[in-house]
Amino acid sequence: MKKSFRVKREKDFKAIFKDGTSFANRKFVVYQLENQQNHFRVGLSVSKKLGNAVTRNQIKRRIRHIIQNAKGSLVDHVDFVVIARKGVETLEYVEMEKNLLHVLKLSKIYQEGNGSEKETTVD
Repeated sequence: MKKSFRVKREKDFKAIFKDGTSFANRKFVVYQLENQQNHFRVGLSVSKKLGNAVTRNQIKRRIRHIIQNAKGSLVDHVDFVVIARKGVETLEYVEMEKNLLHVLKLSKIYQEGNGSEKETTVD
């Protein structure tokens, strides 16, 4: 994922937390705020309570991969921060994907059938 698609600055995180709306399930919390850009931006937060650096980085890589795969179905003009909750470190990739997409659907960031699937024809 390109760096232009990431929320990196503390100022941006604080603005999203202060002015944004939040949605949650048991494994993830998502804060969202509209932006003025032509694409979405995502920030990740994984607490030290979830494990050592290797575990936290693995969680972040998986979240980035899920978002990369769903990029075509994510709405533009929004910044969002994904916070991993306790228990996410024990999830398999498929379960993590299901939980993350569920909370993104709740927040209306993820819209199924928004161009992510390519039509295939059988000749």
